[in-house]
Amino acid sequence: MVGYLAREGIPISRDRVRILMRCMGLRAIYQKPRTTIPGTPSERFSRLVDLDQLTGVDQAWATDSTYIPLQKGFLYLVAIVDLFSRHVFSWKDSNSLDTEFCLEALEMALGGGRRPEVFHYDQGCRFTSSAFVAKL
Repeated sequence: MVGYLAREGIPISRDRVRILMRCMGLRAIYQKPRTTIPGTPSERFSRLVDLDQLTGVDQAWATDSTYIPLQKGFLYLVAIVDLFSRHVFSWKDSNSLDTEFCLEALEMALGGGRRPEVFHYDQGCRFTSSAFVAKL
């Protein structure tokens, strides 16, 4: 909105536009990502991690994905961490939300020769896919 008004010859700050839009009940419309799309119920697993019970590294690892909004779309990021030490074993980014970049991050984490007792992830289709579960 600030850029549009500047091209029309109306100098205005971003904060002023935000205040005026809020007063008028207007908000920006933009595409929001859906980062958690559930897999089929047969591929879901119960939560097996109690953070209070962890006593050392490699007992439980976790993964999740998030998005970084860009000017034209989103950049998706997945990371694999040890829940006890909070050490990041691997991370990978992608411009599409698919299983492949999650599998690459998992292979990078397992490539160091370490193996967790429990691997925790959300119910998103990337992590409940048969390829990801088979790799685990």
